[in-house]
Amino acid sequence: MDRNAALNIVRDYVKNENLVRHMLAVEAAMRFYATKLGEDDEVWGITGLLHDFDWEIHPTLEEHPLAGAPILRDRGVPEVIVQAVLSHADHTGIPRETQMQKALYACDEVTGLITAVALVRPSRSLSDLEASSVKKKWKDRAFAAGANREEIAKAAQEFEIDLWEHVGNVILAMRTISVELGLAG
Repeated sequence: MDRNAALNIVRDYVKNENLVRHMLAVEAAMRFYATKLGEDDEVWGITGLLHDFDWEIHPTLEEHPLAGAPILRDRGVPEVIVQAVLSHADHTGIPRETQMQKALYACDEVTGLITAVALVRPSRSLSDLEASSVKKKWKDRAFAAGANREEIAKAAQEFEIDLWEHVGNVILAMRTISVELGLAG
């Protein structure tokens, strides 16, 4: 499976461009961590890219991502990626045992919070965003209320990284594709 095949799966099932941008952001963060940890950045990146491919067709916790796994298998996605996708949500009961699975869980929710913070800045850009700005907004529970802060903190802890170092890393990763994310200012 290469990135183009994975992107074709995403484009076949996802019409909402904000959801595509989210998956691209998670892909960038996963590639960042794969490189940092000496892992296969293609496998990790594809995992991030595909993790929410079925959200529009299975928009409930009962279905997503469990009902999407057979589609991924039918499309030739390696089982290691399917298992990571299945483990990225607590409700599936699939344990996160590998570094890649833990990284996906850690990178998923935090990208949404980072995006929300970038969008309210005067620059509407990632170029001048720092982890400290995200930390300030973190305390305001009304801001980006859909971003589950408890899950973000738990995920960083599971991944064995300081939360604010992690936020800084994900910002750096997302900056590399800021144009595609609509966050170049």
